[in-house]
Amino acid sequence: MSKQPQTLADALASLPEEERIILTLHYLKSMSAAEIASLLGVPERSVAAIINQGKARLSALLGL
Repeated sequence: MSKQPQTLADALASLPEEERIILTLHYLKSMSAAEIASLLGVPERSVAAIINQGKARLSALLGL
């Protein structure tokens, strides 16, 4: 059993790179899914799905 991250920074660092980048752009830079999709050249639906998946993964890692 792996140790759960104790801080948000630890939890973010443990995410896959793409997920970490998208969540950082969305939550820390206040970018919309459409803006992120345009910046990264990926479909907006993919960005929205990654945001939802990442949010769920962070909640689980932080025990929320």
